[in-house]
Amino acid sequence: MTIYVGTAGFSYKDWKGNFYPESISQSAMLEKYSEQFPVVEINSTYYAVPAADRVNKMALRTPRDFIFTVKANRGMTHEIGDDPGVYERFRAALRPLEDHGKLGCVLAQFPWGFKNTEENRGYLKVLADRMEGVNTIVEFRNCQWETDETFALLSSLGLGYCCVDEPRLKGLMSPRCEISGGTGYVRFHGRNHETWWDGGRQSWERYDYVYSEDELLEWVPRIEYLSRGSERTFVIFNNHYKGQAPTNARMFEKMLQAALGDEIHVPERDNDSNGQLF
Repeated sequence: MTIYVGTAGFSYKDWKGNFYPESISQSAMLEKYSEQFPVVEINSTYYAVPAADRVNKMALRTPRDFIFTVKANRGMTHEIGDDPGVYERFRAALRPLEDHGKLGCVLAQFPWGFKNTEENRGYLKVLADRMEGVNTIVEFRNCQWETDETFALLSSLGLGYCCVDEPRLKGLMSPRCEISGGTGYVRFHGRNHETWWDGGRQSWERYDYVYSEDELLEWVPRIEYLSRGSERTFVIFNNHYKGQAPTNARMFEKMLQAALGDEIHVPERDNDSNGQLF
C-alpha cells in the first residue's frame, strides 16, 4: 500500500521561474524533477512512440526507486485501427523501463467520443490482450461508462480504472473512486467549467487551474480508500500551466502524509519548498 504523488509531464518551459530555476536547461529538468517527486506520467508517448534508447536514457537519469507511468499512444486509443503495428512498437519502447523496474503502468485515456457500446467493450478486450503482462489503466471521458458493469468488465479483463477530478459537467465522469486490479490511479485535471468544451481556446487553458486546500481535502478519504485495496496508488496532477501541478502535488502530498503517514512515498529532498526548487 504505497502512494506516489507526481505530475503529468515535467518538461515545461513555463515551469521555469515557478518550479524550476530560470536558468535550467530542458535536458536537466528530469533529474531536478525526480529529486522532488517519486513518479511522473509521460504524456509525449501519446503523440509519438519514442525510441527504446531514449527511454532507457530517461530511466538511467532518475533514482533507483523512481517510477514512470506512460500514456498509451493515440493509435491505441484515439485512432484505433489506423496503425496495427503501434502496439508492438509501443511495447518495445517500454521495455527499458520494465528492465529497470521503473514502469508503474500504462494509461490508456479514451476520448469522450469513445462511448459505452458493444463494439467499444469488445475493443477493451483487444487492448487487454495486446497489453497482456503490462499493468494497464483505462481512463474514460464519457459518463456512459460509469456503471457497475463497466467495473466488472475491467476487473475480468485485468484492466485498472482511472479515477478523475475534472469539471462537474454533464456527460463527463464523476469523481467516483473504484478499484480494478492491484493499482489505484487518480488524475487531477482541474475544474475549468468555462474552458473545457471551448475549442476556440488554447489547449492549455483547460488545465489552467489551482486547487484550493478544501478541494484537495475532498480527496484524502478517497485516496485512503484506494490505497487500502491497491498495492500501489498513483496520484497525478495534470493542471500543468505555469507550474500549478507541482504546487498542488506538494500540497496534497503533505495532506496525505498527515492522514496516512508512511504510506506516502516521498523522495529525500534538499529543501522543504512548496513545490519549488529555488
